[in-house]
Amino acid sequence: MKRVLLAGLLGGLTMMVWLVVVDGLFGVKRDIEMNELRDERTVYSFLVAHITEPGRYVVNPEVVPEQGFPGHDPIFAVHYTGLGHADAGKEMLAGLLVALLSCTLGAGLLAHASVRVRSRFATRLGFFTGIGLVAALLLLGARFGLASYSMGDALALATHDLAAWVLMGLVVAGLVKPVAEEVATASG
Repeated sequence: MKRVLLAGLLGGLTMMVWLVVVDGLFGVKRDIEMNELRDERTVYSFLVAHITEPGRYVVNPEVVPEQGFPGHDPIFAVHYTGLGHADAGKEMLAGLLVALLSCTLGAGLLAHASVRVRSRFATRLGFFTGIGLVAALLLLGARFGLASYSMGDALALATHDLAAWVLMGLVVAGLVKPVAEEVATASG
């Protein structure tokens, strides 16, 4: 149990370092999620005046009588969380908790895998990365859609998430391994 908790803590911290370096220093996720508008101030003023409650707002083209929505006209989504820049610390804390919990749960699943899986570093890493792949695929499905991300951006974000899981997996796989008695029992 101590190794699982330690693996969860160190793996979660590894993910946070990954996010700081890749997103904070290089702006990878920011470049995907934060495109700029040419008339940003005008759009911002309009949104502040018209959106006062947190939520996701979908802006459709005008319905054509007896035809419905035009098939190729764009759909826009506006997402307002109710948070401002002063809330960035809360968001970082929530991100840290999610990283720690997801990594600890993944380490716990690995700790309960068979001795055969846990006997080699490569299989431990593969097992943990498999959990990350499932998470990335689920998030890919949740991110792509008419009022969400384009498929290219959703794939880029999924790849970003999977890379974080692989890095966490390197730490977790180094810590969550079978003890000598388990290996002896399994081979004997």
